[in-house]
Amino acid sequence: MVLAAIAKRDFLVLGRVGMDLTPDPPGARLREAQTMMVAMGGSAANIAAGLVKLGCKAALMTCVSDDAVGWYCEAQLDAYDVDRSLVKRIRGEQRTSLALYETRMQEHQSVIYRNNAADFQMSLADVEAVNFSRYGALVSAGTIFAAEPSRSAAFRAFEMARAAGLAIIFDVDYRPYSWPSPQVAQDVLSRAAALSDVIVGNDEEFGFMAGGIAQGMDKARDLAGSGAAIVVYKMGPQGSVTFADGAALRSGIFPTTALKPTGAGDSFMAGFLDALSRGRPLGEAVLRGSACASIVVSRPGCAPAMPDTPELDAYLATHPGPTQS
Repeated sequence: MVLAAIAKRDFLVLGRVGMDLTPDPPGARLREAQTMMVAMGGSAANIAAGLVKLGCKAALMTCVSDDAVGWYCEAQLDAYDVDRSLVKRIRGEQRTSLALYETRMQEHQSVIYRNNAADFQMSLADVEAVNFSRYGALVSAGTIFAAEPSRSAAFRAFEMARAAGLAIIFDVDYRPYSWPSPQVAQDVLSRAAALSDVIVGNDEEFGFMAGGIAQGMDKARDLAGSGAAIVVYKMGPQGSVTFADGAALRSGIFPTTALKPTGAGDSFMAGFLDALSRGRPLGEAVLRGSACASIVVSRPGCAPAMPDTPELDAYLATHPGPTQS
């Protein structure tokens, strides 16, 4: 039933949209920047843009500040053809997130401004007004659970999505700076994972939920055995292990020359879900997600770097192939 819901190729994504600023040209340091590239960012918005570029439908549910930065994000969602009918403008002290990061690997710097973040203002009333039956799957990044009222609203969205028959897809996406304490984050992210059908995270994130990185693999395996249909445990250059149907599938990565470390996880999620929605085998879906990640880290920007289907197919056709996991 999870795969049948994903096969509708119509996703509702919860989380943030923001503005990204990166020094131009690539390789320049923030402290020496003279000109900046501007692009849409935010993990949820990146995933939504990536899904649409690959031919799926995606709607974003979030809040933006009623100012020039929020309006920019709305215009960018329109440009990527992401449905923003559930994006709400808010007034007050809350502001849309702003990220500044370098397009460089060596001594990479990312600076993210999320004090009084607008996306944390998503409310129960916002969620309860949604017709979840319109969609096939709900995708949520873990950051939306970091503060109230969006934490309670996101849990309510999980509840309503489950009742409407949607698949629930959870990207752990642990960002320590967004949380009041590690203890709260561990508890809340573990609760969200326990309610999810598909869980994607890296070794550090699963280790964090388990109480130590050495226990991360066991945590992923336990989640797959206690309710989740698919759990993807990513290990960076070492590839990934995917738990499903009582088995563990090991996958490699597509080596590339990276310009930056950002955007890989968002692109992986988009490519992985698109492949599952097309009925591709699980192992192939993981590899297509990994190829998307390799493409994005080799290009400037995050949302602008997301590949479309012809680009992804061309990359897979010309790349020598994944590493052995």
